[in-house]
Amino acid sequence: QVDLVESGGGLVQSGGSLRLSCSASGRAFNDDPMGWFRQAPGKDRVLVAAINWSGDTTFYSDSVKGRFTISRDNAKNTLYLQMNNLKFEDTANHYCNTSLIWDKYGKVWPWGHGAPGTVSS
Repeated sequence: QVDLVESGGGLVQSGGSLRLSCSASGRAFNDDPMGWFRQAPGKDRVLVAAINWSGDTTFYSDSVKGRFTISRDNAKNTLYLQMNNLKFEDTANHYCNTSLIWDKYGKVWPWGHGAPGTVSS
């Protein structure tokens, strides 16, 4: 039994920033690679950032590289995504979950409700 809860979304102007948090209950996600995913209206959910168990290896999609920073605090069972220099096309609902980019046989947990981030143009 795992609940993933995303928070920190909101409305910002183009060029602004948001900091998202993801907390897990029901299990500790220490040792699990974690990722942030986003789903824009009418589009598929895609991975934008991932971080390994120790936090020393990260992945960013080309669309967010240089603007977003993923981090984790395993002691707090919390994942973060700092999003800077936001663009209108970043508007999406943001989700956290296990990332399978380094282990495709890992366990993906039920999706939370996500944190909406809306960027005005």
